[in-house]
Amino acid sequence: MSPSRKHNRRRARRGSVLIEQVTLLALLGIFAAITIRSGARLIDSVHVHGAARAVADLIALAREEAYATGARTAVRFDVPARRVVVHAGTDTIGRYDLGQHDDVQLDSSRDSIAYAPSGLGYGAANTRVILSKGASAETLTVSRLGRVKR
Repeated sequence: MSPSRKHNRRRARRGSVLIEQVTLLALLGIFAAITIRSGARLIDSVHVHGAARAVADLIALAREEAYATGARTAVRFDVPARRVVVHAGTDTIGRYDLGQHDDVQLDSSRDSIAYAPSGLGYGAANTRVILSKGASAETLTVSRLGRVKR
């Protein structure tokens, strides 16, 4: 082979073949799909965690308000409306709309719990509040004493 023919072959091999390009695009598509799916799960997890924290804070607010004011307070779980409301007497002292903020689903083993002026819960024994979105879920459990466990 002459030196000029070898040089021409080297030039021809510098490009890529259509099959290589298609394979590369397929691999990039697979990696992008995996990344997007895991990113969506992460976002769902963040929304559920934030909603769980807000609901736990509302339950703690009801307990503290009952103890501080000496009046009975109640926490109402409105499952169809995806809303948690804290009442002290006729006043509403706290409210969180899960559907409006994070589009998180709400489920509860009871429709409400109440706190006596001593801070102890009425109807709070092992109340479970389940918050979920997509594949992510978190459960809050309210003990007989009215404490929240995550």
